[in-house]
Formats: sequence, C-alpha cells, structure tokens
Amino acid sequence: MAPDSKSSENTLQAICYKRGSLQLLDQRKLPLETVYLPIQDATDGWNAIRDMVVRGAPAIAIAAALALAVEVANIKDFNGTVGEAASFLEMKLDYLVSSRPTAVNLSDAATKLKEIISKAVSSATVPENVFLTFIEAAEVMLEDDVASNKAIGSYGANFLQQQQKNPMRFSVLTHCNTGSLATAGYGTALGVIRALHAKGVLERAYCTETRPFNQGSRLTAFELVHEKIPATLIADSAAAALMKEGRVSAVIVGADRVASNGDTANKIGTYSLALCAMYHHIPFYVAAPLSSIDLSLSSGQEIIIEERSAKELLNTRGGLGEQVAASGISVWNPAFDVTPANLIAGIITEKGVITKSGDAFDIKDFVKKVGCNSSV
Repeated sequence: MAPDSKSSENTLQAICYKRGSLQLLDQRKLPLETVYLPIQDATDGWNAIRDMVVRGAPAIAIAAALALAVEVANIKDFNGTVGEAASFLEMKLDYLVSSRPTAVNLSDAATKLKEIISKAVSSATVPENVFLTFIEAAEVMLEDDVASNKAIGSYGANFLQQQQKNPMRFSVLTHCNTGSLATAGYGTALGVIRALHAKGVLERAYCTETRPFNQGSRLTAFELVHEKIPATLIADSAAAALMKEGRVSAVIVGADRVASNGDTANKIGTYSLALCAMYHHIPFYVAAPLSSIDLSLSSGQEIIIEERSAKELLNTRGGLGEQVAASGISVWNPAFDVTPANLIAGIITEKGVITKSGDAFDIKDFVKKVGCNSSV
C-alpha cells in the first residue's frame, strides 16, 4: 500500500508524499505490477528520474523537489550556517537537474526554488528555517500541479468543443503518457481527454504504444482502462491509417519543452503524428503547463534532445527484457523530437489556450497578459 498524498484525489498516483516520506510508483513495472519505491534523499530521486521510475515533465520536477525535501526533513544535525544550508540545497538542486536535460519543468522548478531559498536566508536565524521554507515550497508545488492540470483539462475540453464541427461526439488521439502517472495527478493532454469524457462528448480516445519504452501501451492504456474511458490502443505506425479512415477528430499531446516561437519537444514520434495530422487536415494541439514554456529559447533548434540507452531498442520491455535485435547493429535512440510550431494549432495551458495571430504564436505576449513567469 502506498501512503496517502495530501495533494491528490486521484486513485492513480505516481507520487505519494507526506512530510518526511516519499514513495514513487515504479512505472517500469506497470501494468503487471504495482510497486512503490521509497525515496530517502536527492540521490534516490536522481536515480528514479534517470532510470524512468518516474517520468513525465511535471512529475519529474515535483519528484526531484520532494526527494530533496525528504532528505532535509530527516537531517538530524546540520552543523553549518544559514548560508551553508542554502548552498547545500542549491548544490543538490543542480545535481537533480542533471538527471534528464530535455524537460524544462525540472530546471524551471530548481530556479524558482533557489529564489525562495535566497529570500529565506535574509530572515532565517537557524539553518532549520531555510530547510523548512524549502520543504513548504516543494509541498506547494505538489498541490499546485493538480489544480493546474484540472484547469488545462477544462480549458482544453471547452476549446475543442468550440472548434469541432460536431461538438457533441468526437475522438482524440494521444501519444506517450500525460496523465496522473506523468504529473502529480489528473494529467495534461490526458487531462483534456478526462474532461471531454466527463462532459459526455468523447466518443473514443486512441493511444499509441509509444515505442521503444511503451509508455502508451503500459501507462496510458492502464489509466484509460482504470478510468473506464472508451479507448483503443494502436501501434505507432498505425496512426496515419487511422487518420485516413476519418476516425480522429483531433490530436492532443503533452510537452517537455516549448520554445518561445511554439516549437515543441515531446516524446519521439510526436513530430510524425503532427505531419500526419497536417496532411489529413486534423488539428494538432499541445497541452502543457506554462512551466513547460522556455522563453529563453527562440526556437526548437536550441532544445537539447536526450538520447537513451541502445538497450531500449535492442531488448524487450524498453530494455528490461531479453535481446530481440541482431547483435552488432548500431542504434540511434533519441527520447524526444521537436514539432515545428507551424504544425501546431494551439497550446493548451492552465491559463487558457494560446492560438496563433496570423501564422505565428505570440507566446511572450500571452505569458505577459496572464501574468505568469515561465522559464527565462
């Protein structure tokens, strides 16, 4: 049994936390086993993120922050000064950011937490004050993520209904996993699908298997079945045929990083879906919190793309099972690709939907108007 999390009402929880204790659902074992791993410090958190125990851009940011929060909550005797406590936290945050480079949420969270730490130093009288401020900030991140996801779901469902020719019944294709298992709860792209289902307008959700780690077949399918949402699993290579048959009304995916021009990095295979959607005149949407937007990048060409182990392609079960590929074959295994902004119809956030002015997104103007700070 996993511990209760004060942040989420969802049955499916990737992150189970109470002060001083963190357990992460080992998503490598789903859907066959439900195993929670105890996370005691930043090193455990780094390994869990790198090894894909926890994944999904929002979830890894929160898991990293909470791993460090648990570590400092359980420190018995810290012999340093207030300033040294702050330096300790900042060093650990830098270490955690190195676990996976593509998702901006992780580095964005670290930057915001460092700002909070810096402010705490000026008023703290003992190191424990700095640690407590950090713990409370990490806990707020956990709570805010669920509220943010539900807002994304609501905005997305309403917007899609307004855009569809038949707003009462339509089907959505999604890629990878963007639900409760990829966030603190509810989900981003899958959150929109949940909201559509709750409104009674979703005819069917289609999910890709999402090779080579199979987040779609193992995780998204697991969530859709659990929530009793009408759904069908397809091979990644079947998406174009499905669209050609007229069975897809819209495509909705998540994002690990969105550049200021709207270029979006997401799970490998997203770019292919966007190209297919454009050819078949199907709208392609990105659903992501504003923390996934990186205004410091002018385009997707500046996004660092993580490359994963060759074993994920050479072996079954995303590298965890037996070898099935020919020995000696070389492997190229990027974890993400970048979808150009011109293929994206809209970006669904917790503050509303970013649409194009003419042929281009003005994301900086949108962020300015809603009064939120994305990564800069």
